[in-house]
Amino acid sequence: MVQVTPDLDIPEEELVFTTSRSGGPGGQNVNKVNTRVSLLFDVERSPSLSTEVRDRLRDRLSARLSRQGTLRLTSQRFRSQHANKEAVVRRFVTLLQQALQEPAERIPTETPPEVIERRLEKKRRRSETKRERRVVPDMED
Repeated sequence: MVQVTPDLDIPEEELVFTTSRSGGPGGQNVNKVNTRVSLLFDVERSPSLSTEVRDRLRDRLSARLSRQGTLRLTSQRFRSQHANKEAVVRRFVTLLQQALQEPAERIPTETPPEVIERRLEKKRRRSETKRERRVVPDMED
């Protein structure tokens, strides 16, 4: 059981782990041992998610979900499969916690009168500068 929040637990049966060979340098071990761990979680078909939670995850993680609604995370940072599995589960929990956080409600603010006055004064000065540049036609012609 993976605890994401106090209200949300995801059974390990819903998480699919696959292993493969890591890329990059590392000698013989890299070429022989499957140390990269991928975690697959089906957001669309998970029975442990409520409709509200599923909608929020779909909305917030849309860039990370496949067309079928599957979330895929991979870890190949460590040299052992076990450490990579723990790392990918930690990343999974952190990602879901961030996605499920309620956005802070914006408190509308009012523009201070001094700021408005400063802006208008700046506009007046600019207008005056441009007015002084104008060529006044001669009246004697």
